Amino acid sequence: MTEKTALTPATHTTPPAKFSHGVRKGNILQVAGQVGFLPAVPGQAPTVAGPTLREQTLQTLANVRSVLEAGGATWEDVMMLRVYLTDTAHFAEMNALYDDYFADLKEAPAARTTVYVGLPEGLLIEIDALAVLG
Repeated sequence: MTEKTALTPATHTTPPAKFSHGVRKGNILQVAGQVGFLPAVPGQAPTVAGPTLREQTLQTLANVRSVLEAGGATWEDVMMLRVYLTDTAHFAEMNALYDDYFADLKEAPAARTTVYVGLPEGLLIEIDALAVLG
């Protein structure tokens, strides 16, 4: 049986509870919901990349990529992305950022976007991913 491996990239803070930024088991890698926090600085609270959707989306994608890489995956291995926005008015901007960011992918992953208002104050977006390696 394949062991389950928890992933926390060096750029991420230690989770505040018993969960992982990502988990790999065999060729399956689940990236937990990531937000637009800048790379961790020891001894400091997480810092949001900026107040705009653009800043937070690009940092969130960088954070997802860090977890993918820690698990041996790339964007090409991603089967599903789930995007959570806090405001319906952000759909068009997020879609444009998404299309630009993934312009060079051979095959786009399945994706869904929903509005979720439960993110901590100041956060505008959260993204999780499911990757299958091999």
